[in-house]
Amino acid sequence: MTKSVSATADFISGNFGGMANVLVGQPLDTIKVRLQLDQGKFKGAWDCTIQTIQKEGFLALYKGMASPLMGIGAVNALLFASNSMIKNQFKKEGKLLSLDKIAISGAGAGIVNSILASPVELLKIKLQAQYEQKQFNGPVDCAKYLIRRDGLAHGLFRGMWATIIREIPAYAGFYTGFEVVKRQLTDQEKREATVLELMAAGAVGGIGYWVCCYPLDVVKSVVQNQTEPPRGLYVTKVLKQLYLRDGINALFRGIAPTILRSIPAAGATFTAYELSIRAFEANGW
Repeated sequence: MTKSVSATADFISGNFGGMANVLVGQPLDTIKVRLQLDQGKFKGAWDCTIQTIQKEGFLALYKGMASPLMGIGAVNALLFASNSMIKNQFKKEGKLLSLDKIAISGAGAGIVNSILASPVELLKIKLQAQYEQKQFNGPVDCAKYLIRRDGLAHGLFRGMWATIIREIPAYAGFYTGFEVVKRQLTDQEKREATVLELMAAGAVGGIGYWVCCYPLDVVKSVVQNQTEPPRGLYVTKVLKQLYLRDGINALFRGIAPTILRSIPAAGATFTAYELSIRAFEANGW
């Protein structure tokens, strides 16, 4: 069972986990976002991939990577540090936390995580949604434009409430899925998980994340990419609009590449985080 480590070690390890996630998962994330925002341009994930590469080149799959690569380290650092802090409030010496407390800790960490995740993902989505015509030169240019046009709250932090509502069930599923598989593979953590076991547990955690929140992620993508800032209780309003326009498929468009992406990306996230934590433990952090 993992020992307590310093907040600094937790923060740095979260950074490593976040960067691993972006490097592994960015191309499929671009396809996911484009499908979520699609209104008839693509026939599916494969068609979206082919059109993107043919019209914009292979590197178009990495559009918007600068924003999450710069920001996702801090986002994941905040996420994992918050999760550890909340878990420590429940922890009893020598006992594994029950899965309901794992879920609560994940949900709480998701709320805290939204503070950074919302603007980082907003900039990523704005850049990924650019097709042949280029409006922004990068995340900084995009951020300046949004703040100048709509202010801070409706510009850079647009979609904050949608992000919070998404992150609560998402990270409950993320951490619970990881813990269930990890405990099964290590006989209730009587030994340390191997790299392959960490990757397997992380992959299940990633699937758990999206299964628990996908329609809410579609809402967030739509809201963050639209021209006008959302008003009022917009999450249920946008869900209803999407359903009335395209049926239930609108709420799950892009889920296949998302689940596919989550397997290596979440596996890499948890593996990088856990191995980094172990390195800090070995050096007395």
